[in-house]
Amino acid sequence: MALTKTTVINTALDILQRFGLADLSMRRLAKELDVQVGALYWHVKNKQELLAQVAAQLLNAPGLSIDPSAYPRPAEAVLHLTRKLYVALLPIQDSPEVVQVAIALQSEPLRPLVQLIELLQSAGLTETQAGFGQQLLLNHILGSVAHRQNLVQLDIDAPVADGFDFGLERAVAGLLP
Repeated sequence: MALTKTTVINTALDILQRFGLADLSMRRLAKELDVQVGALYWHVKNKQELLAQVAAQLLNAPGLSIDPSAYPRPAEAVLHLTRKLYVALLPIQDSPEVVQVAIALQSEPLRPLVQLIELLQSAGLTETQAGFGQQLLLNHILGSVAHRQNLVQLDIDAPVADGFDFGLERAVAGLLP
């Protein structure tokens, strides 16, 4: 198999899914790909860029976008999109940290996050308010995913209803008319 940027990113995502962020090192990735560590740097500059690319792979999937015209109100579209993000990130170990790295680096647009800002603006928020609203909703999504993943990792039996929807609905109701 030829070493390509796609192969590097897909293998990194696989390691993340199986073992978590602590085990996703450039050395581990090179071993999985049966290459020298230096070969990886032809495709990504460093681990942070790798994580940003993994986040883009996770979030830029076609199934994570929504058609806003399918919803009678922007608030319903926002709720649906944020729920889709939560469900997509939940099974991927340490996905909140990976997404946070990608957001901090601002290296590649993450389509669902761009769409979230667009939905908030279409509901009447200014560009600045939409950015703050996106941050609020993203903090809720990532925090809820991290909480649920921690319970699983610690083998703590918790009810399926974790308050995500309650908090999400309150946040959206507070942001949008």
